[in-house]
Parts: sequence; structure tokens; C-alpha cells
Amino acid sequence: MELVFLILVIAVAVGGFWWWQRESAARRQRRLADAEAESRRWYERLGGQVLNLSGTEPAVRQALADAGERYNAAGSQLEQARTAYQFQLARETALEGLLYARAARVALGMDPGPELPPLAAARGAGQLTEAREAQVEGQTFRAGPEPGDDTPYYYPGGRVQGRPVPAGWYSQPIWRPALAGAAGALGGLLIFNALFPPMYGGFGAGAEGDAGAGADAGGDVGAADTGGGDFGGGDFGTDFGGFGGGDFGI
Repeated sequence: MELVFLILVIAVAVGGFWWWQRESAARRQRRLADAEAESRRWYERLGGQVLNLSGTEPAVRQALADAGERYNAAGSQLEQARTAYQFQLARETALEGLLYARAARVALGMDPGPELPPLAAARGAGQLTEAREAQVEGQTFRAGPEPGDDTPYYYPGGRVQGRPVPAGWYSQPIWRPALAGAAGALGGLLIFNALFPPMYGGFGAGAEGDAGAGADAGGDVGAADTGGGDFGGGDFGTDFGGFGGGDFGI
């Protein structure tokens, strides 16, 4: 009798383990399928914007060039994606491209369209609500909430060298040399400090819709911040040829 009971217990345990493994595999497969469908949806939407928008103004050209770059990068990521996380990376790239396309629509005087989900890279960075100007080493740098002849470069917000940089239009793509190496990083940080000194409050709500996030970003933007593991927005820490690191929090 004890032997029969032991056999039944073992059979139930084996059956339970088999069912659990099967359900776990099914859940993983569903998550993977959902992540792929979500990323492809945003990628296809970006493709439509890239193909249908055009303009000769510098701000329009710059924004569309960045949107096209993100479209190509997202396509490459989708081709290589094998996990849900990798599909999330492609989704983030496509969303960033759509933000650039949205900026191009604004520069064209068009309806920007519906709001987009916030970028993981831009959480807490806020967005510019007033024009800024600063002199650094004899050069004038400008930033503001609207495109213009002096501010043709759009940035969707993010962290550069570990500190928040708000979304807005800039006179130069100063986030790029800040990511290029030690010398460029030093110059970029000097510019950020000049444009956004400590306790600067010219930010709108943060990327997560938290009214205090922009103010916090303004207060901390001039301070040392070691959160360099986050994406850097337009040139975030993902290798477009493969799949680098990043902190989604999604």
C-alpha cells in the first residue's frame, strides 16, 4: 500500500512539474509574441512617417534625418531580435524615431498627431519651456521649446554623461560630442552646465507625466550624476548593430 501511495505521489509531482514547464513556456512565448507585435507596430508607423514627410527647412531636414536613422536602426534590431527584451529595444528605437518625426511635423507647421508613449531614456528629463542662451569658449549655444533658424536640432530628452538633458530644440547636437569620448564629454558638460545651471527651473513636466519631475531635473542638472547606465536619448547606449545595455524599467 505504501509503495502504491509513493508511486502516486511521484506521478502527481512529475505531472505537476510537466504542466508547470508547459505553462511557463507558453507564457514566455506569449510575452515574446506580444513584444514582437508591439515593436513592429511602432516600426511600421515610423516607416509611414519617414516616407510621407519631407521639407527643406533645416529643422525639418535634421529631424527627418534622425527619424530615418532610427528607422534603419530599429529594422536592424528587429532582424536580430530573439528575446522579448531585444524586441523592447527595437520598440524604444522606433518610438524615438517617431518623436523625431513628430518634431518634423511641428517644424512643418502640421498637427503633431497623438501623444506617444514616453521613452524610457527620457524619464525625469523634462522638456524645455523657455529659450536659453549661453556662451562657452567663445561660442553661443541656444536651446528652446520651438524650432527655429538658430535651433534646428531636436532632442527628445534623456541622460547624457549621467545627467538629465531636457527635450527641446538646440543650436547644435551637443549631446553627440558629449558621448564621443573624454574630450567631447568635457565640452558637452560645460555647455550643459552653462545652458542649465543648478536650480534652473525652465522645464515642463517629466516624461512620465510627473509635474515634479521636470523641476527635479532642473535642480539636479548641474550636479554630478552617475546614472550613466540609462540611455542617452538620441545616441543612447545601445549598439545599433547588436543589442547593448540599457535600463528600460518597462
